[in-house]
Parts: sequence; structure tokens; C-alpha cells
Amino acid sequence: MPKILIIEDDTAFSQMLFRFLTKNDFEVTSTFTLKEAISQIKNTFFDIILSDVRLPEGDGISLLSTIKKESPQTQIIMMTGYAEVKTAVSAIRKGAFDYISKPFTPENILQIINDALNSQNKGENHKKINHAPTKNDFIIGESANSQKLQHHLELVSPTQMSVLLTGESGTGKEVTARTIHKMSLRKTKEFIAVDCGAIPKEIAGSEFFGHVKGSFTGAIEDKIGHFEAANGGTLFLDEIGNLSYENQIQLLRALQERRIKRVGSTQEIQVDVRIISATNEDLNKAVVEGRFREDLYHRLNEFSIAIPALRQRGSDLLVFAELFLQNANKEIGREIHQISESAKMALLNYDWPGNLRELKNSIKRAALFTEGSVLEIDVLPEPIQNAEKRTLKSKGFSKDSYEKERILRALKQTNFNKSKAAELLQMTRKTLYNKINLYQLDV
Repeated sequence: MPKILIIEDDTAFSQMLFRFLTKNDFEVTSTFTLKEAISQIKNTFFDIILSDVRLPEGDGISLLSTIKKESPQTQIIMMTGYAEVKTAVSAIRKGAFDYISKPFTPENILQIINDALNSQNKGENHKKINHAPTKNDFIIGESANSQKLQHHLELVSPTQMSVLLTGESGTGKEVTARTIHKMSLRKTKEFIAVDCGAIPKEIAGSEFFGHVKGSFTGAIEDKIGHFEAANGGTLFLDEIGNLSYENQIQLLRALQERRIKRVGSTQEIQVDVRIISATNEDLNKAVVEGRFREDLYHRLNEFSIAIPALRQRGSDLLVFAELFLQNANKEIGREIHQISESAKMALLNYDWPGNLRELKNSIKRAALFTEGSVLEIDVLPEPIQNAEKRTLKSKGFSKDSYEKERILRALKQTNFNKSKAAELLQMTRKTLYNKINLYQLDV
């Protein structure tokens, strides 16, 4: 039976939570102060700790280091009000599993607890911000561009502001939108993704707002539109620049009035939807050219986030590559444990016009051709191999100059962090220093 410790100074709320969790087959202990909590943690192992952010003697976040030191396997879930969401997100980065905003339903807290237990059983270091990209989240990374992206996500996610995501195709705009939703107060509600470029303008009204039976040919039953489906949650409008001018007017009206009408109906429906939109084109230019309404642009662009291209994320690229390799192992039944040094350098030297999407496909294809446990450069797609060969040929490399160039590239990719560069080059830090001295590199 999993053990749960509640750290909450609101007696009534704590008792309610205690009774609910006990009924759901958990062994529950309640404490009301930091002192009591520390005493319990030192004497008993708890699978889960539910802690309020604000406590009479301080805050739950100050407990994180103590908990992780005494019991590294314990998963910590922060309970927070709206004002402390940013603090709770910071706690996640320090080791907490997740946070939940008050007031919350019993079903919501039960789901997060079960997620935490599953993560614990799998031995995962489950963080909501800095971990491998999946359907709902992604790696942030440590490059300057990645850290800037993370900062923007933390700032805007807990708010109700509309967000416009810009960036090249394949940079992960939908995954970013899902991450904003999961870090927001709306995370327990629906996230609905819509590809605006795939909706014919003739049926856009029905797609967005729904229709009633018999309202047009083919309307054989009532239909709920995307706005109703996302009510209370987040509506992600991908490739927003592809909407026709007429559909832009309909969308603007819905956003301004927060009311919609299904096609063929006279009844207004009130909706509460947060809009996140995305584009890979310059909407400012589209406004100037009259292809996109300026008032809609400003309504969507309360906060803009530029998603960096893969080539702008330095050695973070390799973190994505490793993750995609793990996924490929599962999908196609391989046991590839590493990417060779030469393959890594080739990946880093390629421009990646297709960004994350291209990297994912390239790694999966290379895994398919790999027979052993190491992914080598010769199984990478030809454009990646050819880019590396052109680089070497243009510089006329000897063995020493090739190694020198590799070291310089690794240092640049890691922002001259020698420990990370040594890891990238698969050599010890001492060896790297010796080679830097040997080649008289000014770094």
C-alpha cells in the first residue's frame, strides 16, 4: 500500500484530503508544520509527499533538498494557489514531480498521484520542464536559446494571455503549445489542436463553432465545434496564417464576444477558451499586404514566443537525438546503446532545415539500418554524411587538423563548457585539456 504524507496547515482541507486518499487505498499521514514533516520524513519512507507551497514556518519548497537527501525515490507534489504557480514551476525544476492548483477535484489529485507512482516504479526522473520530448512535453536544453525559451514558457504559461508561437516548420510548435497548456491553470481541461491549413474555408464555421442537424446539406446530426470542445481549456490554432479573410472575421468575433453560435442555430453559447496560435510565416508582413487582419493579429499576439531552429540549439541537438534513438529502439525492436563520436559530429555539423521532425526521421531511419549496438555515421542519411564530407574536404584536413577542428566544434557547441565538450567528444576532461594545450587552442 503506497504511503502518502500530507503537509498542509489548513486543517479542514487536510482532513478532507486525508479521508479521500484513505478511501482510495493509500496509507496516509497528515502533518501541519515543517518541523513535524521533517520528523516524519527522517523516520518513515513515503512514496508521495503532498505539500502546500505556503506553510506557517516557511514554504514547502524549502523541504525539497531535505526530502531528496533523505529519500531520493519519494515523489513530491506541490499544492498551490494561483499566485504561487510560478514558484511551483520553479520547484519542479528543483526536483518536485508536479504541482496542482487549488481548488482541485479529487479526481485530478488522484491522477497526478498515480502518474507519480508509475514514474517512480519505472525509475524515471520525471520533471515537467527539463526532460525528454513526448507527445505532451519536450526537452528545453541548456543552450542560451533554449534557456530563453524556458524562461518565456515559465512567464506566460500560468497567465490567461493569448500566445503566438513563431518558428520554422518542424521546430515543435504544437509540442510547445501542449507544454504551455500543461503548465497552466487549464491543464485539467481539454487541449484541442486544429490545423487551420487543412480546413476548407467553406466548412470552417462548422469546424470552429459546430452546427445543428439540417443546417446544410450533409448536416445529418448536431456537431460540437472546436471552441465548445476546448471550453475551459486551450485551443491551439496551427498555421493560423492560412485562414481565409472571411474566417478570420468569424474567429475575431468569437474571441471578442466570447460567445459562439453553431451554424444554423440562433442560440448563443458562452465559451471560455485560451488561444495559442502558431505560424511559420511573417504575420506582420501578411498584415501589411492585407492578407491578415491587424485587429486579429493583436488579439492573438498578446505574448509571442520564437521557437529556435534546431541548428540554433547547440549540443542540445544530441539530447534530442538520444531520445529519438530510445524511441526508435522501442518502435522497431533495436538495442542501440549509443551514437558514435563521428555520427554525433556529423549531426552537429548539419543545418537541419527540417528541424526536429527531420532529426527524428533521420535517427529512426539510421536505427533501422544499424545492426549492432552503436549507430555509426555510415547509416545516417546521405545529406548529413555529405555535409560532413564537404566540411572536411574544404578544410583539407590531416588527422591532427581534423581532431583540432572536432575539438573546436565541440567547444563551440557546448558554449565552451569543457566538461560537456569532453563528454561530447567521449574523452576525459584531462585528455581534453592536454589536447587543447597540444594544439595551442586559445579557449
